[in-house]
Amino acid sequence: MGLFRNDPQRVVLDSHDVEPKATRAPWSLWADGFGRLGIRAIQIIVVVAVVAGIVFTIQSLTLVTIPLVIALILACAFHPVMSWMRRRGVPSIIATLITMIAIVVLLGLLGWLIAWAVQNQWEDLYAQAEDGFQSLLAWVQTLPFDFLQPDQIDEWVATLTDFVTSAQFGSGALAGVSAVANFVTGLVLMVTILFFFLKDGPQMWEFLLRPFHGADYLRARRIGDKTTTVLGSYVRGTATVAAVDAIGILIGLLILQVPLAIPLSVLVFLLAFIPIVGATLAGIIAALVALVANGWVNALLVVGVVVLVNQLEGNFLQPVLMGRSMKLHAFVILVALTVGTVLGGIVGAVLAVPIAAAAWGIVQVWDGPDLPARWARPKHPVAD
Repeated sequence: MGLFRNDPQRVVLDSHDVEPKATRAPWSLWADGFGRLGIRAIQIIVVVAVVAGIVFTIQSLTLVTIPLVIALILACAFHPVMSWMRRRGVPSIIATLITMIAIVVLLGLLGWLIAWAVQNQWEDLYAQAEDGFQSLLAWVQTLPFDFLQPDQIDEWVATLTDFVTSAQFGSGALAGVSAVANFVTGLVLMVTILFFFLKDGPQMWEFLLRPFHGADYLRARRIGDKTTTVLGSYVRGTATVAAVDAIGILIGLLILQVPLAIPLSVLVFLLAFIPIVGATLAGIIAALVALVANGWVNALLVVGVVVLVNQLEGNFLQPVLMGRSMKLHAFVILVALTVGTVLGGIVGAVLAVPIAAAAWGIVQVWDGPDLPARWARPKHPVAD
């Protein structure tokens, strides 16, 4: 021990030379691997808590958030039209009114087509559906096993009648009236927000960019431009593809003489805004109407028409119209649809994919016009 004490280069200290643990700096406990893991765990918990708070706030204020997002997407879709009119010297208020009138005319035309077709063909379809249901019951009675008895049918009808006349059904009807009131309120709010987005969108965005300077300002501007481009391209491309789908399926339904062809084609147009799921659901509904009205052979032909139109659209039309604005993997689209449906129902399913596409577009321009965020850059070339 004496040799080590006299050696000026000693590397071993006795117990009196070692620094007591109680006097170590407290932050040294976070310097090792386990400490860094704890820091990451705390950060993850904070991020999850913030995201949960944002989701809870959005769900609590859907009457405001959903009209706001819809108005933003529509404003992005009509941004090229507004920019073109502004460059031609049209005053902002006049350009906004022209755009709003065009939107109202388009939506009103769709509503009128649905109402007109349903009013003219609903009675015939109802009679055919009733005949088909009676034929189905008669066929069930011919089965060699006791699948369904007339007493059971009468019992089900009585149960349905009691429910319709009960207070529970009345409370459900009141809830439906409340839902309609919320829809009208949200629609009015959406139209109002859309008006101001179209009229004063550039000025509103410049106001939001005031706190940013230098590189942060350039990044925020890239984010705004990319979001506008992606959302607008998505809506315009999807609307064009949906219109082509609706027209193709309408021609097929008219040739096959399927009732309610116009409302079904409008439904195809609307459901096309829900990727993957919408086309399948529209085909099922059209096939069911054909099955009730014209029989199973006609229903199979309708399914063939729907599949053919969707294949032509997916393989030829959509890649040309959508381009790179919707460069998302099918798995990402399915996850976005699931999350959007859970959080916002049908409206959430419609909005989920364009929001996901906009988020990915922001990542792609985070560090430069063509330079993605560092963590999103490919590290190694991937073979096809």
